[in-house]
Amino acid sequence: MANNKYGEVINLEKYANDGRLTEPSDGTRFEWRKMIDEVKKLGRPLTEKESEKFRIK
Repeated sequence: MANNKYGEVINLEKYANDGRLTEPSDGTRFEWRKMIDEVKKLGRPLTEKESEKFRIK
């Protein structure tokens, strides 16, 4: 059980059917360390187009 920002109780177990906290992977792989360095350099998240150059083919 958890509370939302309005103090209402939320039953998380009702919505979490299989225990995963994220969606299943689509198999796409990226060079994460290089992406993180780029984000630090830019000071903002990468766009979809920018992140494509770090995709492992």
